[in-house]
Amino acid sequence: SSFSGKIIKRFILAFLISCSLNALADNNWSYHQESDRLTNRTYSFARSPMPTRGLYDDIKLEIVCKDNNLQAVIDADSLIASQNSTFDVEYQIDKKAPVTIQMRIFKDSKRKGYSDEYAKRIADDILTGQSIFIRVHTLIKKVLSGSMSLENAAEPIKQVFADCSLAAADNLGSEPAYSLSEFEQEFNKLSPDQQQKVLGEIKKMMMEMH
Repeated sequence: SSFSGKIIKRFILAFLISCSLNALADNNWSYHQESDRLTNRTYSFARSPMPTRGLYDDIKLEIVCKDNNLQAVIDADSLIASQNSTFDVEYQIDKKAPVTIQMRIFKDSKRKGYSDEYAKRIADDILTGQSIFIRVHTLIKKVLSGSMSLENAAEPIKQVFADCSLAAADNLGSEPAYSLSEFEQEFNKLSPDQQQKVLGEIKKMMMEMH
């Protein structure tokens, strides 16, 4: 009957609208608050959209505030490395030079890793760009990759900053951390004499710190 036909059309229309809204939500950064099952403490995080299906691997990036500590988390659907081991991650904001960092696998997972050391720098970099490209180097030599838009990342990340008592404006204005890998790359470009001078200065600084 025409009545049942209208019902079917309305159902199809509602289904299509729902799919469109879900697709839109999947393409946005989002803010979440959850409770840790072990400690019963609330923590918050900003989660990236999933990379485009078919082109990239299923990788999620999260900026987390847990126990007033900022953490960057990579969550993949594939094996990354064995529990509690380290692995390399490269990330590139827009057309800037790629940055290589090291992350550690959680004790209860083989597909999820974190970094406390580089969390602030990654979050700072995200707030300055339009897109991020990530490459995860796995234990079995496979490279997982993903590209995510940063268009809607600012608000969720600023909420996480606030939860961790960090001011986004201060983070944006500060110099990003100077990583060991960056130092090694620049150090290797120096002449032997220049390398000796740099090492001499570092030795002097280290002795003063003891």
